[in-house]
Amino acid sequence: MEERMLIGGAVSGDKNAFAALYMLYRDDLYRYAYFRLGNDADAEDAVSACIVAAYENIHTLRAEKAFRTWIFRILYRCCCTLIAGQIEMSRREGEEALDRLPAAESGISSEVKEAFGVLSGEDREIVLLSVIAGYSSREIASILSLKPSTVRSRLSRGLSKMRKFLEDTE
Repeated sequence: MEERMLIGGAVSGDKNAFAALYMLYRDDLYRYAYFRLGNDADAEDAVSACIVAAYENIHTLRAEKAFRTWIFRILYRCCCTLIAGQIEMSRREGEEALDRLPAAESGISSEVKEAFGVLSGEDREIVLLSVIAGYSSREIASILSLKPSTVRSRLSRGLSKMRKFLEDTE
């Protein structure tokens, strides 16, 4: 069956047509998700979420010729959502780890722990990766998919916020 006919059938509610479209695009969708996310499990999760969202919203597709762009836009958003969730989980795990460390053993005072609280999630990650883990701005940029110059400016701003917080609490 021709792709255009499959798209029209899927928009009309034909489950078999949608399944056939998925079979046409699954390798491209997976390949994109894999290179964006870096591992098989996350790529499969993103593609699954994309297919569910596409199936539930296929009626919103305005032009059959826009299907490929439409489904990849959905996949892009699914990947972003997955990445944001991972960053948030990592941030929470980092906060919990900081809270579990006694100040004397970690070398981190309770005031400095509180100062981390004034930072946004990603800024906190940047400061932790730089100051605690010892990564360079280039390495942090690679980890967080940012530009090294962005990492340097956000690190500077984050440290300034923490410094101001610490000065105000004295």
